[in-house]
Amino acid sequence: MKTEALLDLIKVKKIKGELPEEITDITTDSRTAGPNSLFVASKGYTVDSHRFIPNVIEQGCRLVVTEHEVDAPVAQIIVSDTLRVASLFAQAIFDYPATKLKTFGVTGTNGKTSVATMIHHLHRALNLHSAYLGTNGLQIDESVTKGANSTPETVTLTKSIVKALEQEAEAMSFEVSSHGLVLGRLNGVDFDVAIFTNLTQDHLDFHGTMKDYGYAKSLLFSQLGNHQSYAVLNSDDAFSETLRTVTSREIISYGIDHPADFRASDINETIYGTTFTLESPEGDFKVESPYLGRFNIYNIMAAIAALFAAGHDIQTVVQAVSKMPPVEGRLEVLDRSLPIDLIIDYAHTPDGMNKLIDAVQPFVKGKLIFLVGMAGERDLTKTAEMGAIACRADYVIFTPDNPANDDPKKLTDALEEGATHQNFRSFTDRKEGILHAIDMAEEGDMVVLASKGREPYQIMPGYVKVPHRDDLIGLDAAYKKFGGSHENQTK
Repeated sequence: MKTEALLDLIKVKKIKGELPEEITDITTDSRTAGPNSLFVASKGYTVDSHRFIPNVIEQGCRLVVTEHEVDAPVAQIIVSDTLRVASLFAQAIFDYPATKLKTFGVTGTNGKTSVATMIHHLHRALNLHSAYLGTNGLQIDESVTKGANSTPETVTLTKSIVKALEQEAEAMSFEVSSHGLVLGRLNGVDFDVAIFTNLTQDHLDFHGTMKDYGYAKSLLFSQLGNHQSYAVLNSDDAFSETLRTVTSREIISYGIDHPADFRASDINETIYGTTFTLESPEGDFKVESPYLGRFNIYNIMAAIAALFAAGHDIQTVVQAVSKMPPVEGRLEVLDRSLPIDLIIDYAHTPDGMNKLIDAVQPFVKGKLIFLVGMAGERDLTKTAEMGAIACRADYVIFTPDNPANDDPKKLTDALEEGATHQNFRSFTDRKEGILHAIDMAEEGDMVVLASKGREPYQIMPGYVKVPHRDDLIGLDAAYKKFGGSHENQTK
């Protein structure tokens, strides 16, 4: 793309040096900058990538976007917010890829991963090429590449859409985090369908107040474009009333307790799935869902409503529901051949934990053993409440979760402050906590490992990512105690 055409996209800028005539790539990763690429420097929470500009020059890069003038022999575009500019540039360089497939954006405190993944699975069950981008990485059809953030930085996000198109994806679902919205990571993605799950306390370390947190979520709906697009809202969550006031697009609602366009009734749950009647704009349908829990009824209705908004008939979508695989790490029952029910889940907020315990408690045959962790360098005001909710279980284990530079004992102490009974133990090493949970379990008990799902690492001091998998640690310990092997697992 002609460099001059890129410059026309921004009004306020300062130019230093002689610009190359053309740019064919853009990157925020200094390691991938080359002769024909534009390197975007930024000041992040832990790293200021302006310091890598000498490295990209050595690699042949001739143009950088910076937040301040740097003393280096390279052409510079100097702007106040480099990452917002990166989003505009990336979309233009790759010819606005999001306009070439159906896009679904899912936001909310809990359920983003589940709903976005369900939308992807439904498209696959309908024999459509599809992609998903979120906490579990980039998935194109059945191929998965792990990622680091729910909503990756803007250039990575744009290139992910390009990869999906190269593999003929017709639809793509995105987890849309409040961080991603506020930081402008989704600039240029004009969503066809925006979906809201719920709003409860989380991320106040970043947003400060619930008002600001809700405002951040509302950006997805207020920014819906002028093309035909839809807002899918949870009628049982009070914040949906606010979202109704910020979007001009048609609203499609779903819920259980309040009137909605899609409403569930006649609910019947087992530990391996749920059936319910779906009342919809096209009539009533019997839904056979492979997912456990009332909150997953909301999630599957949100996904069905999203596909309906995109033009699919409801009966066909409902028939596809029973073919869907588990959502990785979300209320996932590991190896049903074990004499205990071993479950992993990502719940890490008070609301998410309450919903998780509500979902599993009816199926507990012996003791409910519940392990939960608190993340480091996060809003600790919710921690005591999390400790209290965990104590709904018979036996509780408190651990850190991605402690980063926080003292792990500070995190477990904060959880202990909310404990409502004495049947708990704390471990500053999460693996030790998991091993203790399995050691305490007897045949017929249920062990729930909450807060990480299948996240493949622990963030330790210095933000070093150390390999860690709750599911593998739990299964290995269970096989050692009860017998069996990973070959027994049912997916």
